Amino acid sequence: MSQEIAVPPITDSHCHLSSRQFDDDRDMVIQRALDDGVTRMVTIGTDLEDGPQCLDLAARHESIHAAVGIHPCSVTDITCDDWLERVREMANAPQVAAIGEIGLDYFHPPPEGWTEEGYHLRQSEFFTAQLELAATLGLNVVIHQRDRGERCWRDILELLAPFHGRLRAVFHCFTHGWEVAEPLVAAGHLISFTGIATFKSATDIHTCASSAKAGSFMVETDAPYLAPVPHRGKRCEPA
Repeated sequence: MSQEIAVPPITDSHCHLSSRQFDDDRDMVIQRALDDGVTRMVTIGTDLEDGPQCLDLAARHESIHAAVGIHPCSVTDITCDDWLERVREMANAPQVAAIGEIGLDYFHPPPEGWTEEGYHLRQSEFFTAQLELAATLGLNVVIHQRDRGERCWRDILELLAPFHGRLRAVFHCFTHGWEVAEPLVAAGHLISFTGIATFKSATDIHTCASSAKAGSFMVETDAPYLAPVPHRGKRCEPA
């Protein structure tokens, strides 16, 4: 007689439940996740507009926590001088698990009116300010890193280095090999795998995931993005 294997509760460590893609069925999306054993979800903020929405969701659902912060691709949209104080105010909410999603993005071109150098410098300024805020508040951080080469990664590590021992980071949507992950894990940080880990072509991620020991990594959906096989190309959700 076959014996059923109990599946432990799952945490979706990174999803965007405030996304407009969930406007028509958000409550059902959350319920489907709970029904399928996803007992905790961390909904991630990317700017000053969706941060309060993430907090509201976390306040209304016991299973949901929030992260708040300014995404690197949102830095040129911020025109107010008190943006960091507004992030600080949101971060003081009891439902907040981390500052994020913060980091650097050298993959997307700069917005109109910005040079690449100016755009990257502004990202660095926002990233550093939010790292300092997280360290001051005793919170950890959710880091976004995306590039067409290796410069972004080098800059991330350089800006993070002064905060060694002051905060812990999870490297969201990790797509590097274990040789990159190992020193991060040794320094006390975490890596996080998305649905990309189910793609046949993602051999570096497969190797990294098979090398990572329990306690060194998280899993995430990045919903509504990065749906795994066999749902690739469709809207992703925590379930």
